[in-house]
Amino acid sequence: MKMKWMLMGAILLGASMSHAAPEMSVQIREGQLRERPSYLGAVVASVEYGERVNIQQQQGPWRYVASGDKAGWIHESALTRQRIKLEAGEVDVAGAATQEEMALAGKGFSAEVEQEYRSQHAEIDFSWVDRMEKMGVSPERLSDFLRLGGVKPEGGHR
Repeated sequence: MKMKWMLMGAILLGASMSHAAPEMSVQIREGQLRERPSYLGAVVASVEYGERVNIQQQQGPWRYVASGDKAGWIHESALTRQRIKLEAGEVDVAGAATQEEMALAGKGFSAEVEQEYRSQHAEIDFSWVDRMEKMGVSPERLSDFLRLGGVKPEGGHR
């Protein structure tokens, strides 16, 4: 009988602990929190490298997180379960990857891959690609473009 109560207590303790919001660290220089789980969602706030966030919800590779008075959706590639310590001499915050760099790395693209590709394809003129890489489009301008063009993003929250 005592064993039965111990087992029941362990189950209840486990169940209550599973409802606690797990914490993760932001592993990129600046993470953008979005209003919906999509790169096309409007940016509502940002989180910094090493900041701890509480996972509230999950939808595919997106996590709805909260940190202080900020909340929003962020892609799982921007997060890590490891606690990042920001101590002098231990971590170079400026050396952290950007969200764009993390996305490219996830696709297997890096500066080394680009350099190798260029060396193997010397006949290709990359000047226009280089110019496009320097162009910047704000999330608001991109959203306006999509809205005016009647583009409806697939997946994520609608």
